Amino acid sequence: MSHQVGDPAVGRGADLHAHTTASDGMLSPTELVRQASGLGLTALGVTDHDTVGGIREALTAGAAEKVTVVPGLELSTADDDLKAHVLGYFIDWEDATLVTRLGQLAALRATRIKRMVEKLQSVGVVISLERVLALASGGSLGRPHIARVLIEEGYVRSISEAFDRYLSAGRPGYVERAPFTPEEGIRLILAAGGVPVLAHPMSTGDPEAVVPRLIDTGLRGIEVYYGEYDETTRARLRQLADRWSLIPTGGSDFHGPGFKPGRELGGPLVDVACVDRLRGASRANRS
Repeated sequence: MSHQVGDPAVGRGADLHAHTTASDGMLSPTELVRQASGLGLTALGVTDHDTVGGIREALTAGAAEKVTVVPGLELSTADDDLKAHVLGYFIDWEDATLVTRLGQLAALRATRIKRMVEKLQSVGVVISLERVLALASGGSLGRPHIARVLIEEGYVRSISEAFDRYLSAGRPGYVERAPFTPEEGIRLILAAGGVPVLAHPMSTGDPEAVVPRLIDTGLRGIEVYYGEYDETTRARLRQLADRWSLIPTGGSDFHGPGFKPGRELGGPLVDVACVDRLRGASRANRS
């Protein structure tokens, strides 16, 4: 049973979707785990974009803080018909094939961010690629890094405004991702012993159509209790999860304090039993 978001009766619970400075989060893995501990979380999913670079540090911090760190990642996937983010939980984050493929994806991310900065510069938005890279500090590059520079330079006042005005599809700085299909992402997670889960399903446009397609490849869960979703949306997604026997997960999609409304760490708590189900699915995948 998954509890309702914010239910004070839950007490300690899990937030299974959070980012660190290994990708486009604002807190280091250690800082993130310490904040989770301070909030009383029992478990934390570290799910950086297309990288496992923060997991080792997070696991060390989790052991010190008595927080169960679920090693994961979030893959950004797209083809001609579908853009989807796929979370992978309890992955073998040292798997050689996984690490190699993530390195390739990181290179594609870097090329995309460079092109986005060039597009913005071409329309008079004067920002520096060097500053974007500095904010990333060697981590996996993402649009939030550009958004933070746009804030610094006074073009926007918030991350949300940066995306709305410059960085979303159809806006002046947007560049399409390189092709990497959701099916490829699911297979990569499964091959690394992980459990594939559809992240923030409403962003796909039609989760009722997307889920059956991805189940054929091996989708095992769906993010029901997402930070920005209201109770009506969560109820709809829970019905979808139950219909297809998927594990209903949840998380804030935390990137840092004040990143976007609804994205504060620990906002949508899920029962720690969800962690046990994901762990069990991972073990079954490896057997």
